[in-house]
Amino acid sequence: QVQLVESGGGLVQPGGSLRLSCVLSGATFSQFQMTWYRRAPGKERELVAGIFTDGGASVYLDSAKGRATISKDNAKNTVYLQMNSLKPEDTAVYYCKARRVRNGLEYWGQGTQVTVSP
Repeated sequence: QVQLVESGGGLVQPGGSLRLSCVLSGATFSQFQMTWYRRAPGKERELVAGIFTDGGASVYLDSAKGRATISKDNAKNTVYLQMNSLKPEDTAVYYCKARRVRNGLEYWGQGTQVTVSP
């Protein structure tokens, strides 16, 4: 069974940084496109960053460009989201999604809370 577990969230002050991690188990990591989403209370889920299977391309939410970096470590079955210069509007539950490229099946983690507040 494919399982995703996020970690690294917490409470930070504006301007601070966090590194979120998502570990995939139960499948071959290299078969998945990995994406970070977030959902703030009362708001629609939005894509924050995504990385393709070969790691050669990535996409970012416009408001996160220059502050967020997605990366992955295939040996550790882990995708990361480094968030710098955090703003209150970054406050949300951040979710990791794995999409199996060959059949389009998607899997979601449980989410990790990021709160940016003075």
